[in-house]
Amino acid sequence: MSVIQPQLRPLQQFFRSGPMPCPYLPGRVERKLFTRLLGPYSAEVNSTLSRAGFRRSHDIVYRPVCPNCQACVPVRIPVGAFTPTRSQKRVLRGNGDLTLAEAAAAATTEQYRLFSLYQNSRHGESDMARMAMADFAAMIDEGRADTSLLEARDAEGRLVGCMLTDRLTDGYSAVYSFYDPRQDRRSLGSFMILSLLERAQADGLPYVYLGYWIAQSRKMAYKAKFRPLEALGRDGWFRLPNDPTD
Repeated sequence: MSVIQPQLRPLQQFFRSGPMPCPYLPGRVERKLFTRLLGPYSAEVNSTLSRAGFRRSHDIVYRPVCPNCQACVPVRIPVGAFTPTRSQKRVLRGNGDLTLAEAAAAATTEQYRLFSLYQNSRHGESDMARMAMADFAAMIDEGRADTSLLEARDAEGRLVGCMLTDRLTDGYSAVYSFYDPRQDRRSLGSFMILSLLERAQADGLPYVYLGYWIAQSRKMAYKAKFRPLEALGRDGWFRLPNDPTD
């Protein structure tokens, strides 16, 4: 009688990047600890590392290990304890005409047009603003780990907001979102996060992971508006004070 040995899970290899200028805080140096998502264990690895404060970009999962700096703080929203503020309730009411739907993680020209519009308006100086359709498709396709797109459309069926999301074992990760920058009154960035929170609640998942919050960065300030907010410290996840910008 032959016994077939179970397949051994390969070791996950980690690497450290070289020093680069920090994209958020001028004058500081950025270094990252990272690994690649490959093979049948990608979703499991992504979930485990997200709980440990890592963030996915393409097929790379990384965490800052910057010299003499700990400004990047991993944060997540505890879904069961979250209560929208008055302004967030207004955002939900103001976007009541939008239709939300989940789409497969496959890039379309419609999404790319919206992505380019958003980048050129909000981040025109960044490398992402120069991304071609092939680059955008790679961002959506590479490293998929139980990944989907959350799309928001107006009454005419036009795509006005999109969020790339990963479903984790304990929640959703908001990987990247983009939206129509001409519709500022809608606060579409906040609306997409609020929609993901509703989705997590409906699916019985306890957390929405927002990546890194940086107190000194205006680009990251919006994350502090979602409360309660948990941060990852040396002793594990803990709840930030009511106003983490203080």
